[in-house]
Amino acid sequence: MKFSDWTVGVVVPARDEEDHIGECLASIRASLENGSGIRSSWIVVVADSCRDRTAACARAALGNTGEVIECEVRSPGTARRMGVDALLRRYPTAGLSQVWIANTDADSLPAPNWIHRQLSFAAQAYAGVAGVVHVSSIDGLGTDDVTALLEHYVVNEDGSHPHVHGANLGIRGDAYVDAGGWSDLPVAEDHCLWSRVKARNWPTISSAASVVVTSGRLVGRATGGFADNLRRRLELRYA
Repeated sequence: MKFSDWTVGVVVPARDEEDHIGECLASIRASLENGSGIRSSWIVVVADSCRDRTAACARAALGNTGEVIECEVRSPGTARRMGVDALLRRYPTAGLSQVWIANTDADSLPAPNWIHRQLSFAAQAYAGVAGVVHVSSIDGLGTDDVTALLEHYVVNEDGSHPHVHGANLGIRGDAYVDAGGWSDLPVAEDHCLWSRVKARNWPTISSAASVVVTSGRLVGRATGGFADNLRRRLELRYA
């Protein structure tokens, strides 16, 4: 398939992310614009249980390139599912095999070639792409401490890796629907969906070529998420 055959949707759950959502959406839009002439694109921000101006900031940043859903579910899995549902409703006549669903988080910045990389793998008949996240800095820590804290983050010499992040996951529409979509989970919803896609024997690839820069905060929005994992490793390091 050519890039021009693809309809691309990007889903972003957000909870109290008024300080980050604008920059996140700007990076997504830049990546979509670098997507080599894709047929159509739409961004869905799901503002979940927000008590700040996340929704308003997202609407201002999106303009006519997407929509904002406001909800009170307190679950990244449910919020992601609501976002994909909205995306698929927007394109009811598009064949699911020609819809690419890219997922990230509101505190993250997809690389300029993010969509291009994912669609390049899709053109090779992969139905799912698990990318990596980069953390450039962590508040209060020096460079050496950041490096030591992230030494567990393994990437193999061939670019493959064992990681799964909701902040950097792409799935073809037919594989997503066949696997049952996002589950209503407050944590590890990314691992759950990825394992079901693989269990259904859809071709997948885990590649470090797909990159998203994520925040290095140690107090996250989701209990048990990436920030909590970083904090636990920090506590063990200095125990």
